[in-house]
Amino acid sequence: MKRTRRHWVLLAGSAAAIGCGVALGQGALTEALDATLPDAREIASFNRPGTITLLSSDGQVIQKLGPATREKVNPGEMPLLVKEAFVAAEDRRFYEHDGVDLWGISRALVTNLKQRAVREGASTITQQLARTVFLSQDRTITRKLREAALAYKLERQLSKEQILEQYLNYVYLGSGAYGVADAAWVYFSKTPNQLSLPEAALIAGLPPAPSVYSPLVNESVARERRAIVLNRMQQAGFITASAAETARNTPLNLKPATPKYFNSAAPYFTSWVAQQLPQMLTPEQLEVGGLKIRTSLNLKWQKRAQQVVREFAPGNAEGSIVSIEPGTGLVRVMVGGKNFQASQFNRATQALRSPGSTFKLFPYAAAINAGVKPEDIFVDAPRCWNGYCPKNFGNKYFGKISLAEALKNSLNTVAVQLQDKVGFDAIIAMANNLGIGTTRPLGKYYPMAIGAYEQTILDMTAAYAAVTNRGVYVKPTAFEDIRGPGGQMIWSRRSDGARGRRAVDSDVADTMNWMLQRVVTGGTGVAAKLDDRPVAGKTGTSEGGRDLWFIGSIPQLTTAVWFGYDNNRETNSSSGEAAWAWKQFMNTIKGNFPVQQFPPKPVLTRLFRDNRGTKRALPERNNDPTKKPDDPTKPDTSWDTSTPADPNATAPQRNVVPPGGPPVDEFFRPMPVQ
Repeated sequence: MKRTRRHWVLLAGSAAAIGCGVALGQGALTEALDATLPDAREIASFNRPGTITLLSSDGQVIQKLGPATREKVNPGEMPLLVKEAFVAAEDRRFYEHDGVDLWGISRALVTNLKQRAVREGASTITQQLARTVFLSQDRTITRKLREAALAYKLERQLSKEQILEQYLNYVYLGSGAYGVADAAWVYFSKTPNQLSLPEAALIAGLPPAPSVYSPLVNESVARERRAIVLNRMQQAGFITASAAETARNTPLNLKPATPKYFNSAAPYFTSWVAQQLPQMLTPEQLEVGGLKIRTSLNLKWQKRAQQVVREFAPGNAEGSIVSIEPGTGLVRVMVGGKNFQASQFNRATQALRSPGSTFKLFPYAAAINAGVKPEDIFVDAPRCWNGYCPKNFGNKYFGKISLAEALKNSLNTVAVQLQDKVGFDAIIAMANNLGIGTTRPLGKYYPMAIGAYEQTILDMTAAYAAVTNRGVYVKPTAFEDIRGPGGQMIWSRRSDGARGRRAVDSDVADTMNWMLQRVVTGGTGVAAKLDDRPVAGKTGTSEGGRDLWFIGSIPQLTTAVWFGYDNNRETNSSSGEAAWAWKQFMNTIKGNFPVQQFPPKPVLTRLFRDNRGTKRALPERNNDPTKKPDDPTKPDTSWDTSTPADPNATAPQRNVVPPGGPPVDEFFRPMPVQ
């Protein structure tokens, strides 16, 4: 039958209409399917589950926790050699297919049938990226279909270069390396642009079985895999036959290194942060990961503090430095030892050490709070309290001396007199208010006044920071803010952090700061004196110099320095070493703070209040009207229940409380309290 022109026109029109209908239906189907798949543009913010990035206060990366891609190559900066090596090794038709390589699937099927084993895979680079970022590793038909569909979507939303660069930043390459930048560092201590041809080929051969092909696991297998990649690069026309041959004969030249950001720039601090995270975040938030945590750490100060500990610790002693911002509780510096690789024990937060005379802060503050004044006169002389006979350093005694002068010279007998005067309860309450003795209760024993109860460096620093903050205690914190995977704010110190609580009356705190300044200007802490600004601080030395302390403050920062041995042996040194180290640290950073004065010494008008109850019988005062009244200029000793020590007797050796043991006297006998 003869076809008319009109017939052909109608036929063509019908075919076109059907084609358009099919196209529209396919488009609708594609659109509907796309709606069920993730947005490819979210790849830029991808984080593996459980990943956490810790930042310093100014935003520098300190450490990345979890299975994190620790370092990425910026867009457009991936070396051509690396890209060619991976394309040849993993997906030689990468620039030709649209996400799924049907020809490659057929080729792999034929190859595997001939070899009667799985010798060649068919997943494209796009599919691998989709699986890594958006899907599980389950080997199910459903997952494979979603992988293929998502690969098509990636190809529509991203360019080939974007897909390849993202893949090279995320692919796991063995030995803890995520991405090419990590692998270049882990295997060769290089950046990606420093890789040679044989090095790039070796890394490109790792994705199919990273734990098997890793040169750090099996060098011979890695060399064989490298040769395969070089052959494929030659076949693809990326390199010449001679270049391939030279590369095959090149030694591996491995230079292993720990992944960047796997090691922490401040390991003692970040280990403490990791311990605090479960208190800040839910298990679900920690599991999902993708968190960016801006911490309180000043990385520059931290590095200087670490240097000071290594340089100024006496002999082979260990050391610790902690700096806290008094008004916020932010821990700006935390050094827990000389070398984290040698010992992960954090001496700032885990070590329980005798605070020595730094503990005198609490009996003195309790006494001021009870109405004792810095000008009140005490008698510094050898004395015993129920068999407890404290000695001053060097067996030096001053006789009549004011309370302020007694603290300036760190007199032990006066500290115990204060304890006897105000009572154990008042001192324990003061210490508790300042964060001391709340988890490890303080007992009512005489050696407490001079530091018999072991404390952490962090807790003691926080207590002194509260006094510097005019009596307001703020719990130490490592967190400025926490952001979720999408950058949303989860927690902020400014809105969610502790506001602090009144722990000490401001007049008491100001008085203590005035007295502590005198310790530095002309007392035991003179080695810590700064030339351009006031310092309030206290030294502390346990028996035999087992612990050397200095805790000092300028109005904006409180810093503690501690030196000692982990086995508690004697340092044969003094707290002056710690004070001098404190000065070396502060001289470096003090320029960050304007010169500021402490509040002036307040006028104290309160009268002494004896709050000890009836725990001990006090000697009767003079009630005989025929006798002259006591000279008001002489010290009031009517409360003193001590007995003079025998000047001819050999004083027993004073020892600190054994670690974990009960409070004891010089002979390690439990000290009773009446």
